[in-house]
Amino acid sequence: MKSNQMLPPVILALDTCTELCSAALQWPDGRQSVAEDAPREHSQRLLPMIDGLLSQAGLTMADVGLIAYGRGPGSFTGIRICTSMTQGLALARDIPVVGISTLAALAQKVMDNSSARYVISAIDARMNEIYWGCFEAVDGLAVLVGEEQVSAPQALVSPFTGAETVVACGSGFETYPDLILNIDNLTLSESVKYPDADAMLTLAVSEWQQGHATAVDQLTPVYLRDTVAWKKLPGRA
Repeated sequence: MKSNQMLPPVILALDTCTELCSAALQWPDGRQSVAEDAPREHSQRLLPMIDGLLSQAGLTMADVGLIAYGRGPGSFTGIRICTSMTQGLALARDIPVVGISTLAALAQKVMDNSSARYVISAIDARMNEIYWGCFEAVDGLAVLVGEEQVSAPQALVSPFTGAETVVACGSGFETYPDLILNIDNLTLSESVKYPDADAMLTLAVSEWQQGHATAVDQLTPVYLRDTVAWKKLPGRA
């Protein structure tokens, strides 16, 4: 689905892929977000969050021109909740959607709050593994260097050799603190532990401008582990 290079009137962003449940809203005159650390309560909390944001902005779902959703990686259940919620909201009004990497959102949050150029994001994947990715700031946006991966913590390798400072963020570094010691010039961002929908808004604008938004039946969650399959909408290929 190609955009006309203009921003949609309203962007709604959602994320439930980790312990943090969050929603954010951007419209021509403003931007606001809400987030709650609420493991196992995402499905109950997300819709009230969305309703609250729309109400505060004096808007309704009829005004939304794009839904950005956390596509993963992260919790299997959390990714399913986010994709299912996006399906329901987008299908009802034929709203285009765009998936945003949770690892990129982590890096973007660091870049939005600092002058960091190089960021490594890691999310605890359980089973003694982490989801991780390396990002460089390009025109203010977190751009992936290499590929997103799932691996044992000790397999994480930084491509930023020689960089004066590389910022580490995410729950993976909290769960495996020794990772900080294994990579040169790595500094932990203690304030950025989970991805959130507010950081996804910044990335969603870029994705829209590049024409990467799609119809809801092309929604594509990313698990990184091959043991999970997403069920598409009934009757869709």
